[in-house]
Amino acid sequence: MLKSIEESPLYQIANPKSIAFFGASNNITAMGTNLLLSLKAAGFEGSVFPVHPREERVQGYKAYRSVLDLPEVPDLSVIVLPTRIVNAALEECGKKGIPKTVIVSGGFKELGGEGIALERELIAIARRYNMRVLGPNCLGVANPHGRVNTTFLPWEGEPGFIGLASQSGSLVTQMFDYLAAMGTGFSTAFSVGNEADIDLVDAMEYLALCPHTRVIALYIEGVRRGRAFVEAVRSIVPRKPVAALYVGGSETGKQAGLSHTGALAGPDELYDGMFKQSGIIRARSVTELFDFCWALGALPLPEGPRVLIQTHSGGPGAAAADACGRAGLQLPSLSEETVERLRPFLPHTGSVANPVDLTFTKNHDAFFSSIPEILVQEKRADSLLVYLLMPTPIVKRVLEQMGLPPQDVANQTMKLIEEQCRTFSSAVATSRKPVVGYTFRSLNDPFIQGVASRGIPVFPGPVRAARAIGALIQYRAFRRKSLRSSEQIEVSKHTRRSTE
Repeated sequence: MLKSIEESPLYQIANPKSIAFFGASNNITAMGTNLLLSLKAAGFEGSVFPVHPREERVQGYKAYRSVLDLPEVPDLSVIVLPTRIVNAALEECGKKGIPKTVIVSGGFKELGGEGIALERELIAIARRYNMRVLGPNCLGVANPHGRVNTTFLPWEGEPGFIGLASQSGSLVTQMFDYLAAMGTGFSTAFSVGNEADIDLVDAMEYLALCPHTRVIALYIEGVRRGRAFVEAVRSIVPRKPVAALYVGGSETGKQAGLSHTGALAGPDELYDGMFKQSGIIRARSVTELFDFCWALGALPLPEGPRVLIQTHSGGPGAAAADACGRAGLQLPSLSEETVERLRPFLPHTGSVANPVDLTFTKNHDAFFSSIPEILVQEKRADSLLVYLLMPTPIVKRVLEQMGLPPQDVANQTMKLIEEQCRTFSSAVATSRKPVVGYTFRSLNDPFIQGVASRGIPVFPGPVRAARAIGALIQYRAFRRKSLRSSEQIEVSKHTRRSTE
């Protein structure tokens, strides 16, 4: 493992101070142009040197006929050129002394035949000049914290805590909006493409040391360095959770991966065993991958599988109970102490079984304050799952019935929703137990957005919520096992030194 993040071959790629850009022009339909515009939109503060054979300026930047004409040696070059001239451009980058390169262009190993030979030539050029290459056939890097984005789309939302190493470029760039709706985003995301040089293991080692990364997500079509991969994960898991989606286990997935990045996939059972052996939490879909990462990066780990469900509607409560059971979670009964504390807030139609179904509350504010505050203190439970519902139209209707002037209703509605979000997050903030929300409303609902922005994951439906809690429990087990193994190794070393 690396001793410092600066030692990683990806450090200058994720944190360049200057970039040479091949393939961008003033033609807005060109791929290279869009990647340069994404970099510009990110607010990159370093120097940008477009290399173009004819243009004097490219997207507002002074352009250069050759990379050899640049006034300084950039930290990074980004190449988005036709396959046949990529290696010539890489050769010139080597002569200039550029240490790192992202090759976006495809048409190499993934196509077979001549593409394999071109990729071998590419590797030989990189080694000749002691360069490190990310790609080819990738989208490079998105580092929102460092204002670097070489992907096709500009990111949306704020920088986040999910580090991604992906053999798919689209999975990086198309997740910006998806994660923003969750109130999170990437810390740094790498598209590794064909992995001619830098691979998933290198990306994991970087993310393990990245101060902004709390959880690592992997999109895998095939692992190139199996032993190094397992060793890297084992060293990371005691400090950070790792979740992965493997798509090469079926025959159709295997063929798709081979044509996509040239990845050589293996049997699903092999990868399942490797993940369990190394401590990776396996997701079965892209949705589940980021659900798991959201929970793992945002929440404390539960002590065990016991979950309390809080709801004010029977159907959602029963659905949550069923989802928890299917996810291997347990629903304990409430202690007498908790029941007594809840009694002042319970209507006669309410239930103190688990789910705790309030049907309605004597004081609406209590559903988001006193009640969850009491439930997270229940000693028989390890997690709290809350059904969240505060529809904006209902809040407006109440304010209108109170006689509020029409021009003030919209403003006061948002203020009231904001206050309830703040109340709920404050009620559970001091708990060391994970608190997870679920809803059947849109994640774009103002109340749901407000809760999520305060670090409480809210999932569309109880199934995804229950499985996310299951991922927390699984990681805790992996982590405990890894720490015990590390302690045993240290004891063994100490014993061996003592007897020598």
